[in-house]
Amino acid sequence: MTRMRPKRPPTTANLSASNPLAPGSVAAAATARSKSSKRCCCRSGGSSLPAAIVAMPALFFLCITWKWMSIPIAPPPSAQLYTFDIVNEFPHDPDAFTQGLVYGGNETLFESTGLYHKSSVRQVLLQTGKVMVSHQMDGSFFGEGLTLFGKRLYQVTWLTRTGFIYDRHNIRERDRFTHPMSDGWGLATDGKILYATDGTSTLYHLDPQTLKEIRRVTVKYNDHEIPFLNELEYVDGEVWANVWQTDCIARISHEDGKVLSWIALHELRQGLMRSGYTGIDVLNGIAWDDENKRLFVTGKLWPKLYQIKLRPVTGRLNGRIQDLCRIRS
Repeated sequence: MTRMRPKRPPTTANLSASNPLAPGSVAAAATARSKSSKRCCCRSGGSSLPAAIVAMPALFFLCITWKWMSIPIAPPPSAQLYTFDIVNEFPHDPDAFTQGLVYGGNETLFESTGLYHKSSVRQVLLQTGKVMVSHQMDGSFFGEGLTLFGKRLYQVTWLTRTGFIYDRHNIRERDRFTHPMSDGWGLATDGKILYATDGTSTLYHLDPQTLKEIRRVTVKYNDHEIPFLNELEYVDGEVWANVWQTDCIARISHEDGKVLSWIALHELRQGLMRSGYTGIDVLNGIAWDDENKRLFVTGKLWPKLYQIKLRPVTGRLNGRIQDLCRIRS
């Protein structure tokens, strides 16, 4: 009998309002004139007008310009929520219980699949979804997160401290390691250290040579912890995480754990279900092609893998972020 993760309860959270620009202030200066001063005049169209009246438009313009320049110009707030446009669709093995996804270069992907007696690590052709090389794991292990560090693939497993290291060229097991987490969920790298999750709100920083913990941060959004961090990907200086049992990806600062923004991908799963794919499981799987700046996503038992382009949600949201992404208050 396959052991499955328990369902997570619905969650909520509060959003902070953005601050408007604060207006600046202008100091008005008055020039005192002596009663004995000579009145200055200028001629216009044969008539004589006081110079002060003629100069009023210019003074008004200078005053407005001065006022405008005194207002502090703050940069626009970064978007808190992103949606997407589909760039391409590719075939994906509908029997793959996707747990980890990595772009391997040359139009290939590395993928870790889960479930007891069905877990594997495989190399897949992007365009066709064909499995080129596959390593079947021992039936006692449930495959989880996967990342590519140099010439080696690193993988963690569910409910154990055991991880595996494979040769990227033939996916042969080269070594095993023990990590400091009580459970293995997600794995990613920036080429220097490994980032890992264990199903909680903790993002671990691991030394790729010793697999020892360097430090850890708690992932939060508006001071609320975000649990169930799952599959990870390092994208342009941020750690992106699938949040289990949601259709959202959290974009996280690995320095302090702050959630910088959210990516809502509800329409992908809903579209598949409308097309008759009712047996699919949750969104899970992020791969980033850093050279060509391409983003790929898929899910457990999904028949398709998508290349998407992000687009910020502007204006009023149709719903709240904490509801869309099930953020616990």
